[in-house]
Amino acid sequence: MQQNTAPVLWVPDAQTIEKAHLSHYMKWLKTNRGLEFNNYSSLWTWSTEAVDDFWESLWEYFKIISHTPYTSIRSGETMPDVEWFSGSTLNYAEHVFREKNVDNPAIIFKNERNNIQEISWQELEEKVAAFQFFLLDKGVQKGDRIVAFLPNIPEATIAFLATISIGAVWSSCSPDFGVSSVVDRFQQIEPKVLVAVDGYTYGGKSFSRLAEVAELCEALPTVENVVLIPYLEDKIDGANISKMTSWVDALQKSSGTLHFEAVPFSHPIWVLYSSGTTGIPKAITHCHGGVLLEHLKYLAFHNDVHRGERFFWFSTTGWMMWNFVNASLLMGATVVLYDGSPAYPDLRGLWNLAKKVGIHHFGTSAPFIVACMKKGLNPRQDFDLSALRSIGSTGSPLPPEAFDYVYKNIKETVWLCSMSGGTDVCSAFVGGCSILPVYQGEIQCRGLGCSLHAYDEAGKPTIGEMGEMVIVEPMPSMPIYFWNDKGKQRYRSSYFEMYPNIWRHGDWIEITPRDGLIIYGRSDATLNRQGIRIGTSEIYSAVDKVKAVKDSLVVNLELEGGQHFMPLFVVLGEGIELEDDLRKTIKTTIRKTYTPRHVPDEIIEVDEIPYTISGKKMERPVKRILLGHPLEKAANIDSMKNPKALDFFIQYKETL
Repeated sequence: MQQNTAPVLWVPDAQTIEKAHLSHYMKWLKTNRGLEFNNYSSLWTWSTEAVDDFWESLWEYFKIISHTPYTSIRSGETMPDVEWFSGSTLNYAEHVFREKNVDNPAIIFKNERNNIQEISWQELEEKVAAFQFFLLDKGVQKGDRIVAFLPNIPEATIAFLATISIGAVWSSCSPDFGVSSVVDRFQQIEPKVLVAVDGYTYGGKSFSRLAEVAELCEALPTVENVVLIPYLEDKIDGANISKMTSWVDALQKSSGTLHFEAVPFSHPIWVLYSSGTTGIPKAITHCHGGVLLEHLKYLAFHNDVHRGERFFWFSTTGWMMWNFVNASLLMGATVVLYDGSPAYPDLRGLWNLAKKVGIHHFGTSAPFIVACMKKGLNPRQDFDLSALRSIGSTGSPLPPEAFDYVYKNIKETVWLCSMSGGTDVCSAFVGGCSILPVYQGEIQCRGLGCSLHAYDEAGKPTIGEMGEMVIVEPMPSMPIYFWNDKGKQRYRSSYFEMYPNIWRHGDWIEITPRDGLIIYGRSDATLNRQGIRIGTSEIYSAVDKVKAVKDSLVVNLELEGGQHFMPLFVVLGEGIELEDDLRKTIKTTIRKTYTPRHVPDEIIEVDEIPYTISGKKMERPVKRILLGHPLEKAANIDSMKNPKALDFFIQYKETL
């Protein structure tokens, strides 16, 4: 465990605290509710104990547009059978467009091939209205599913907003997904319309996807209309796709007015998917009202996004952070979209974008920051980042050394708001707070309204020790259900099997005595040696200190007779060989950083680490392969970014 002596890296100044949405909300609570809180901790406690009062206060504070009044705040006490704000009718997209203005663009877009493009709120509204008209003209009704095979481009945002504005249900995958992976997802929800591109570019290379789009149409018999966007080429020639309309033609007609279908609070808004590493991805379904309240809460109070600020997060349409990026429109922010590789033409590219666009909130992944650190990049010297207020990090735990790197090499005065949550709630459980200090290696706080705790082996809350991350009170953005999951059986087995009526998320977490948080990785990938368990992130944090190692993956194999075997697989920098001196350096670093018990038994060089499409290391599937499970039961290769990476582990198993 990390000691409670982590240094303070950032402290908010008086102006930051005064201007923070959170400070304004606390003043509002005092004026309108007679509630006074002297610090964030007391506010969080109230928000998780007076659950109904807290969420009702957000309804009033954010002035939710409801076309009918709610009859109750919450009905049902037991997760996952809680319903929120029954009787109310609203629309997420309506809350987006109430923020339209002429002072700032709605979207700024950049890809690998083209210059920066700006889209005004007026243009966005006109195009959303036009695509809404197209959908209605094709007979799309409330509750129908619209699916997208699209990169992170403005057309995806336009199609998404048009879909939810009429009460239809959105779902998307990135075009780098394999066809069978997309079919595994979309087939579950029986879509009526498919929106796709002819291809995309990544890392300077072009990839045509017309053949894949045609395959999708064959595999999705419920699709009645296909809208094809000429993204790779200027025109679409020779596309053998029936029921096809070009994007340009789809936007030709319009009623001229964008309207919003008022739907019940719990009406489905989109379907997201679990990574599906060992089976068919779970079709996680959220509702309009739940994610509306959660996104307003998180973007205002935990990201502190203000009207006109430029909000960026590197993502693809196949990851929940894409939905979250677009949610910044709810705050009147300008969404910054980037399509392409984060390392094209090199790792400096996104920092150059931050300079050119004047990004205020720069969101990325922990591996990207670590890669910049290992490359020795110094963005503060090379780029004008004066506009930059915050750096967000998610996807995997950010090691303490990367915290130091941000403040030393990127910006000394930036607010580093590391966060952790999931597709499960399309938000973060733990994250930033602009009125609190940043401590090295720690996430700042538990989110308001998120009654999160660390449970020890006896199922009791613990402080200052690693435990199972659990949520003991419901949140409106929890899934309403998994699509086609009768009796919520798969839903219940995913979160509620270990602790009845308590959400177990599957992460190891530590709550520090000052209410900070440290994530240690997935609890199903725990490294348990001689009764001492640590999270895989602790090994990665140590290995990240060794510059010769580009990437790594560790598993612990429980063998017969109480024996253990813990191999560490490493990807080395160009031209570096895995010699005895390097092995010794890696082991010594792990021993000094953590404990001798978790020094790997063997260090093995590999060409690449297997990752899911959403960028998570595949520790559990690798472990299952090495324990002798057949590939088809150990991993779902269609959920992978690089399926061939598993070949090494299949061969390595034969040597054990």
